[in-house]
Amino acid sequence: MRKITAVICAAALAFSLTACGSDTKNDETVTIEISELAEALLETVTSDSLSETASSLVPSIYYLDEENVASAVAYASSGATSCEIAVIESTDTDGTADVESGMQTRVDNQIELYTSYNESEAARLETAIIKSTGVYTVLCVCDDTDAAEELLESYGF
Repeated sequence: MRKITAVICAAALAFSLTACGSDTKNDETVTIEISELAEALLETVTSDSLSETASSLVPSIYYLDEENVASAVAYASSGATSCEIAVIESTDTDGTADVESGMQTRVDNQIELYTSYNESEAARLETAIIKSTGVYTVLCVCDDTDAAEELLESYGF
């Protein structure tokens, strides 16, 4: 009987501890200035010269519904490299998963494209970072993924 009680107590303790964790991925209280984050990533994690993409093109490039995009900032290479940075604010948290999915589709398509002529750039795409918190989603294909992860963590990702 003591063993059963001990097992029940241990299970209750385990369940209560899991309730204490927090998942910032769905944290609606995070507020980010997306142009500031995109600029910080641009300066910190890539040595390639990237050009800003017109925000009106972002939904089509990342396979998104325009209605789901509140604002966006993106930088891309001329095509010589696969480096790319995009920070997208969804209109609500329900749209965040769609933005992640669109970004993953973009990365998958880019991998297929670069595999046909530049294997090293395709390998860089394999380490692409796609992260979300609240209504914000980031895609970062860069030289220094460790620095990118650290910077994103400082912004709440």
